[in-house]
This record gives sequence, C-alpha cells and structure tokens, in this order.
Amino acid sequence: MNRITSGIAAGALSLAMAMHGANAQGTPTDKDVKPGEKMSFFVTSVGMGKGGNLGGLKGADAHCQKLAAAAGFNKSTWHAYLSTQGKGAVNARDRIGKGPWYNAKGNLMAENLSQLHGDTREEALASNRMFILYALDEKGNLVPSVNAKPNKHDMLTGSQADGKAFTDKADHTCKNWTSDGDKQGSAQVGHHDRTGGPNTSWNSAHATPGCSQANLVQVGGDGLFYCFATNVK
Repeated sequence: MNRITSGIAAGALSLAMAMHGANAQGTPTDKDVKPGEKMSFFVTSVGMGKGGNLGGLKGADAHCQKLAAAAGFNKSTWHAYLSTQGKGAVNARDRIGKGPWYNAKGNLMAENLSQLHGDTREEALASNRMFILYALDEKGNLVPSVNAKPNKHDMLTGSQADGKAFTDKADHTCKNWTSDGDKQGSAQVGHHDRTGGPNTSWNSAHATPGCSQANLVQVGGDGLFYCFATNVK
C-alpha cells in the first residue's frame, strides 16, 4: 500500500472514530452500550472457503448459526444477509427480522430496517453503525479493513443498496450462492468499513471478477458476510 492510500485509509478510520464516538485507541465509547442486550448482528469471522459457493441460502444460514453457537448465541435464529435472483428471488432485507440489532459489544447497529438501509433522507444522513469500529465479528473482534494485509472488507450480499435483489439478467449472486467458478459469474459485495471505491456502501459497493475464492481475495474479500438474528433469545 503506498503512502497516499495509507493516508486515505488512516483518515477514513479517524473520521469514523470522530463520527461514531470512539476514543483515540479506536475503542467504541460506552454511551450506547447496553450490556443486557444480546448480540443480534455480526460479520462472519471466517468464510466458508469456497468462494461464492455457500451452499445456497441454507448453507449460509447454517454458517451463521454455527459461528453464533460457538460464541454462545445459539438460541436465536440466524440468517445471512444475502439476496437471490430469478424466479422466487429473495431480498436480503426481508430475511433478517425487524431489529433492533446489536453487535457483540452491545453497540446499537440500527433500530430497524428503514434505518439500516437509509430509506428516508433523514435516515440516510444519520446513517447506521456499519463502520469498521462497530461491524465486528461474532467474537467482538475488528474485521480486517483496507489498511490491513490481507484486506477482508468485502462482504457478500448480492444486493442493491436498498437491500433488494437485482432484477437484471447479470449474475450478482454467484448463481444464488452455489458457484465457485473462476472468472464466472459475480457477487455483489459491500464494504464493512465504508472505505474504498467505487462507492462506500456497506452492502452494495461493487461486483467481484468471478466466484472462486481467488476471485474474491483478488479484490479485497475472503467470502465473509453479515449475519443477523431474526429473533433474539
């Protein structure tokens, strides 16, 4: 990474800290931490290692459930934030419950679906908490960002910015999360750190050059995705 890129990444991190209540060490302040709240959102700490082949939505959900169980949150029902295309298409936003959602540290990520996706102008300006300091894995750890080696900020979503499925004929979901073909198809990804082009969307930043694990790694990913609890217990 050159000095200019490093400076941009560092600046973005500092801005995120300033905007979202973090101290100089990058630790979120506790003004909105609610220790009694149970985790209902996380970024997968590890991918499935098969590129865009997640075993469909069922396989992705099972991966969320497995990681949540290991972290002590197995009683809730966990779904991956993923859309599918074609006949019977599924919108990612329709499969994650109604909120609110909290990360592993008890920080509020978003109150509801509208705030999560910035459905209104006011909500879009206020934003959610999908930033590097809050989009933590199920263990409460930061997920490698653009200034890390390797960078793992690409999150598989297959979704448009409003959380809905694509309606064109291009492949945005690696054949509905069943393909790991090299330079075949594509997966739409978001950036959990809101950094890097062509835009800073947490759920719809750009497409991958293919569906193999190598294709995902090539552009800053590792097959990670978002998991939400549809019911908190």
